[in-house]
Amino acid sequence: MPTDIAQIVKDGFEANCETFTKLVGDATELICGEKGNIGNLTINERLVKIKPESEALVVGDLHGDLESLVDILKASDYLQKLEESTDKVLVFLGDYGDRGDCSAEVYYTVLNLKLHFPKQIVLMRGNHEGPEDLIAEPHDLPLQLQTRFGEKWTEAYASVRRLFGCLYNAVLVEERYLLIHGGLSSHMRLIMDLAGAHVAHPKQRFLEDMLWSDPSDMIKETCASPRGAGKLFGEKLTDRILNRFDVKVLIRGHEPCPEGFKIDHNGKVLTLFSRKGPPYFNEYGAYLDVELSEKIENAEQLKPYIHKF
Repeated sequence: MPTDIAQIVKDGFEANCETFTKLVGDATELICGEKGNIGNLTINERLVKIKPESEALVVGDLHGDLESLVDILKASDYLQKLEESTDKVLVFLGDYGDRGDCSAEVYYTVLNLKLHFPKQIVLMRGNHEGPEDLIAEPHDLPLQLQTRFGEKWTEAYASVRRLFGCLYNAVLVEERYLLIHGGLSSHMRLIMDLAGAHVAHPKQRFLEDMLWSDPSDMIKETCASPRGAGKLFGEKLTDRILNRFDVKVLIRGHEPCPEGFKIDHNGKVLTLFSRKGPPYFNEYGAYLDVELSEKIENAEQLKPYIHKF
C-alpha cells in the first residue's frame, strides 16, 4: 500500500503521549542499531556513507514547520520514488523541532517515515538535537510537549532526548558531497572524527563545530561565532577539509536564507533552509533533489536541482 502522508500527519495530530513515546522509542532503537551495509548506505558509528548512485532528496531545517515538510514530500513525489526504487535516499539535515508550532508532529512524521523506509531515510543531528551541555535557545520543545500531552510530557521529552544521541553526525557521498548540519572544524583529520564526534564530546570540539559552525567569506580559517557556540569558518579551511575527505561540496543547514538556500566559499558550501515563517520570515524555503551519480565540481552546478517553494 502506498505511503499516505496525509494519514501519517492526521495520526500525528491524534497521537496521545503513549503512542508518541512508543513511536520515538521504536525509531530510536532502529537508528541506534544501524551498522554496516544497509541498502545503499554504509553505517560507521554516527557516519553514513552513501554510494554515488541513484537519487537523493536533501531537506534542511524544519523547526516545527509541518506544512513545509508536507509540501516538500508532495511536490517532490518522493515517497512514491522511495517505494519504487530502494536505491533512492532521503536525508534530513537536522533541526526538526523548536521555533515552530508543530514540533511534535514533525518528529512524529519523520520518525514514522523512517520506520516505513528504514534503509532509505537518514536522520541527521542538528544543533537543536544537541547534547545536554549544548542545548539551543530558545528550546521550546518541552513547552510544546507539555501543552500537547499534559502531565505526561516528561516521558515524551525523555524519549526524544534519547533519540538525539542516535542521530547521525555526518553523511559522506564519495567524491561528491559531505553533509553536516552546521559546519567544519579545524580539528578534523580522519573519517573517525566525523563518525565518533559524539563520543569525543566534550573533550574534543568536533561535535560542537559540526552542529553550530557557519561559513563566512570574511575570514580564511576560523574565528569566534556570534552564536556563542561553534566557529565561523573560512574558505581556506573548507578547501582543506573537502580535499582531506575527497569531496567537492559541503551541504549543510543551520542558517536561515531569504531565498531558501545560499552558496558560499566560491561554490564549495551549499546551505539549505527548508522552513518558512516566523521567527525567520524568509520568503522561500528550499530543498535539493539530485542524482548522486552525476559528478559536480561546484555548488553552482546544483542550482537546477534546488527547488524553492
